[in-house]
Amino acid sequence: MLIFNKFFQTLMHQLRFSSLFICFNVLLCSTFTYAQDPIFSGNTSATWEEAIARYQQFAEEHPNATFQEIGATDIGKPLHVFIVNGTSKKPIEFSNLRQADKPVLLVNNGIHPGEPCGVDASLQMVERLLTNPSKEREKLLEKVTLMIVPIYNVGGALNRGCCSRANQNGPDSYGFRGNAKNLDLNRDFIKADSENAKALTAFFNTIKPHVFIDTHTSNGADYQYVMTMINTQPDKASESIGNYIKEEMSPALYKSMEERGFGMTPYVYSLGKTPESGIKDFLETPRYSTGYAALFNCIGYTSETHMLKPFAQRVESTYQFLMSTLEYMAHHDQEILDLKANADEAVKNQKSFPLNWSLDTTYFDLIPFNGFEAEYPESEVTGEKRLKYNQQRPFTRKVKYFNKYKVTKEVEAPKFYIVSQAWKEVIERLGFAGVEMSRLKADTIIQIEAYVIDQFESGSRVYEGHHMNKVELISKQNMTRTFYAGDYLIQVNQTSNRYIVEMLEPEGVDAFFVWNFFDSAFQQKEWYSEYVFEDTAADLLAANTELEKEFEQKKKEDFDFASSAQKQLYWLYTQSAHYEPSLNVYPVFRWNP
Repeated sequence: MLIFNKFFQTLMHQLRFSSLFICFNVLLCSTFTYAQDPIFSGNTSATWEEAIARYQQFAEEHPNATFQEIGATDIGKPLHVFIVNGTSKKPIEFSNLRQADKPVLLVNNGIHPGEPCGVDASLQMVERLLTNPSKEREKLLEKVTLMIVPIYNVGGALNRGCCSRANQNGPDSYGFRGNAKNLDLNRDFIKADSENAKALTAFFNTIKPHVFIDTHTSNGADYQYVMTMINTQPDKASESIGNYIKEEMSPALYKSMEERGFGMTPYVYSLGKTPESGIKDFLETPRYSTGYAALFNCIGYTSETHMLKPFAQRVESTYQFLMSTLEYMAHHDQEILDLKANADEAVKNQKSFPLNWSLDTTYFDLIPFNGFEAEYPESEVTGEKRLKYNQQRPFTRKVKYFNKYKVTKEVEAPKFYIVSQAWKEVIERLGFAGVEMSRLKADTIIQIEAYVIDQFESGSRVYEGHHMNKVELISKQNMTRTFYAGDYLIQVNQTSNRYIVEMLEPEGVDAFFVWNFFDSAFQQKEWYSEYVFEDTAADLLAANTELEKEFEQKKKEDFDFASSAQKQLYWLYTQSAHYEPSLNVYPVFRWNP
């Protein structure tokens, strides 16, 4: 009976009905569906089934809305997108949006299903836009095509529970961070190990959105804000888009959110232990959603509500952020269209590409920050000093905001990259990204430039299904190589140039080499027998006086080498015709015909 009473009270709270009779009738008849109350309130969040049912109903009821599958997910359920296009007729041809006369806003929810604010906020936004229309709201949808992924991590959303987010203030139940393969999908945009990522990246590069929002909930420090924000790091974006983010769009969103009662601050990524030590911009590299979007001149925002604030507040602040962005895009639609078009055209002719960045700690802005005083009482658990934020001691003070990154690695792109058809997983991912590729029609000998990676460090622990590689010693060599009919030519004259260069150059921060797609190219396959090679080595030195001089000099300069017969024989082996020439040659080649 106690269980029944608790369930009944929860049901009444969800339905918000004043009549006990109505609630009891709903309970007995088992007719409650999400469609009866499309906006969950309080401490309850929509399940995957409820969200999908509601979007289907929206699409059935409104002629300017459509709900479509865009691919598969690892759990076997489809990945959906909901589209509202104020002037279109069903069905929408995604490829036609490239030439559309209005910008596209793509909202991605539930990449971490334990952070479901965007799931409910997006339903709330669509509900208000479509079922309570006004002239102002109709104008928004006439100016912007709105696309929403209801829940991206379907497997994680179906793995629902109460407690995996240890310190989060609601909702009562939610999904799990890992997907069906236990992958964090916000680390999967480049490696695309999940079916989810394959579907979403292919869709992304078909519709080519102008603005992308990924909705999240943040842990970390405590402070007064309900909402914080990550924008595409301006120094990492193209110059025109970076300036626009920093000087125009982001300031406008901060202002709008202040006016709506949800003043924001940049995502609290503290330089030290607490925000007072300074806040630094989060460098969202291409493994992350907005970092991936930036490769294609798409402005990216990550909304980060604060875990300790009530869930209803977090949902409302996310709704207000989505509406602020939609309104901004509607009021600056042609400006945004021109900005992306010009950036896309410029990148086609770009010659030099940054590959990595580091924070410039010599530069910062002073920004107002609404926080709570940090205190360090003795821990009741460990007896050591612990960090505690005192919510009874709020403050507003200026903090340093480190928001400038400098380029630490840059490369001149070749006219072409050549990738062997043997590397199918890489070719597949280039295809998801919309990279235009042609194939050799016949076996061909080509003079190319190759990287030789003589030394690299591999991570000792698995990270998201891979180990991470880092180049430590690299050189270039010109060589003649045979390529075969079916191998891939990739010309660096495309709107996807940044993706091409950052993924195929081995020193790119999230390059395919970094994610160990090419590891088998760096394993030696042939060897020798030392007792037999002793005679070969002696003959080699006798026949080559220059090699003998180099060998003797190396023994004088390197004690470890001089004291190791094994190292000496191996070095001579590497200088001989028996050593395999392909070892450590990076299997993506640069060609400048």
